[in-house]
Amino acid sequence: MSYAIVGFGKVGQALAQAFARKNIDVAVASRRPPEALASQARAIGPTVVAKSLREALEADTVFLAVPFGEHRKVAKTPPSWEGKTVIDAMNAFPVPEELDGIPSSAFAANAFTGAKFVKGFNHLVAATLAADPTVEGGHRVVFLSSDDEDATVPVAALAKRLGFAPVKLGKLNEGGALVHARGRIWGPLIFQDLFKKEQ
Repeated sequence: MSYAIVGFGKVGQALAQAFARKNIDVAVASRRPPEALASQARAIGPTVVAKSLREALEADTVFLAVPFGEHRKVAKTPPSWEGKTVIDAMNAFPVPEELDGIPSSAFAANAFTGAKFVKGFNHLVAATLAADPTVEGGHRVVFLSSDDEDATVPVAALAKRLGFAPVKLGKLNEGGALVHARGRIWGPLIFQDLFKKEQ
């Protein structure tokens, strides 16, 4: 299984740190050329490798950590999304009018035809997401939601590998609404730093 993070701002770098902490290979890419990201990627860890957007999107699992308005550009880059999993770590705020009441992930998923689309890793601020998720005898929670329940299974397994405690919220417009913004109001679970104790 190969992994990539698209977007190398605060959230993208926080996700890269989670991979580096567990020595898991991950490609990182952004609008900038890979050589512009290379030294920053190396500073995070040897398993974090800067690549071009096209190369990074060859990965099996892709984290979207770009500003919401850029997701369509990412979606148009590879010839196909069939067989890939996309993890939406974006937050649309304030919510663009074009969403017309649809959760931002459900809207974005339409651009990634053929991919398994999962909302996840978006509710924590970057500094918290970057920190070691093993705390106080438990693990920091990440929420996952998808309209394809099977799609959350490998993402939950990856979250555990990264040291997090995955909590499934169900479909995007049901439990998933708790980690989406509506208008100018954040979902009630956004910014909630929760832990799950080991059983």
